[in-house]
Amino acid sequence: MNKKLLVFLPFLLILAGAFVSCEEVEEEGKYANWQERNQAFLDSIKVVAGDNYIPMDLEKLDKVEVGEMFYVKNEFVSTLQTPEYIYCKKLVKNLDGQRPMATEAAYVYYYGTLITGTKFDGSFTGYSAIDQAIPNPPKNEPTDFDWTVMFTINSSSLTSGWRTFLQYMRVGERWMVYVPWGSAYGTDGSGSIPGYSVLAFDVIMTEVVQ
Repeated sequence: MNKKLLVFLPFLLILAGAFVSCEEVEEEGKYANWQERNQAFLDSIKVVAGDNYIPMDLEKLDKVEVGEMFYVKNEFVSTLQTPEYIYCKKLVKNLDGQRPMATEAAYVYYYGTLITGTKFDGSFTGYSAIDQAIPNPPKNEPTDFDWTVMFTINSSSLTSGWRTFLQYMRVGERWMVYVPWGSAYGTDGSGSIPGYSVLAFDVIMTEVVQ
């Protein structure tokens, strides 16, 4: 081996280690105080929603206007002591659209982000958790290169948050949905999603199938 390369090799190893360390520090910094930050984000959503609770009263839900924040109960995980809510906002409403039943499936476009606006999944480019002034009607529409995904509502692989809000939506509607970690991936997280993550979804329902 070349002597100059032997001399230079330790320097390269040190430099490589420095880059790895920087990446680790940046990654840790990105999620510093993550639980507290997500709780603060959720608290801000609760303030906007106020007392606009929608029980399983579909007539009342149909009266909710575009841009109005509201919340529904996640019956799958709620208890008398600790009710769990999903926070929603209609971006497009369609009173003529079909609602899926628990035994059916829905085709949707969706875009999922963390509270930082970072995308973790999706089938089109929609609005993120940090988008506040979403225009009416929304501008970020699916393109010919995007695709719908079928979600079976009673599937055990679907999070309880999704199983909840899908049954409230109508075909042709578009919602922003904010799912607390208790209705998503809990304290452990999943894949690129850390534990204690509030998840934001831009969802467009296109079809209901049996």
